[in-house]
Amino acid sequence: MTMADLPEIRPGEVALPGGIGATQDAGVVFIGRIRTPWKRGDCPRNIAAARERMSGGSAVDTAQRAWIELDPRFAPALTGLKPGQPLLLLYWMHNARRDLLLQAPRHVDAPRGTFALRSPNRPNPIAASCVTLLRIDPAAATLEIDAIDCFDGTPLVDIKPWIQMIDMPPGPADG
Repeated sequence: MTMADLPEIRPGEVALPGGIGATQDAGVVFIGRIRTPWKRGDCPRNIAAARERMSGGSAVDTAQRAWIELDPRFAPALTGLKPGQPLLLLYWMHNARRDLLLQAPRHVDAPRGTFALRSPNRPNPIAASCVTLLRIDPAAATLEIDAIDCFDGTPLVDIKPWIQMIDMPPGPADG
């Protein structure tokens, strides 16, 4: 994606001069793609909204399903996963801006710093969602999940098991 392909900046937003992403600091291997019914203009804003929208479809309604197409080379890494298990997915929001320092979301009254938002627009557009594994087909290297809030074809960076004793914050969240 080039700077010319990026959405316009809203009033109150500030972009990083010169952008980011021209140099590579670290290599990231995409292990697969996330398949969803979503495209620009109709994608839910967060995982809760995705779950709400996807719960209306039946399990056989492929138009409302979400699944992961894993690169077959990584199929052995699925060993030990079980349906019903929560997973943490890390994915690369490949259509996001990478240069915004201040953003003006429509749901807040004033611009906020990128690190104070869950927007996909960030220096490294990595998103994270906790999903539930519904079905797994190791032979086809596919995993059906309950919902996800990204465009069809979004690159997948990693899959981690969500473990309550490790991943649950120790106390009430601030603010």
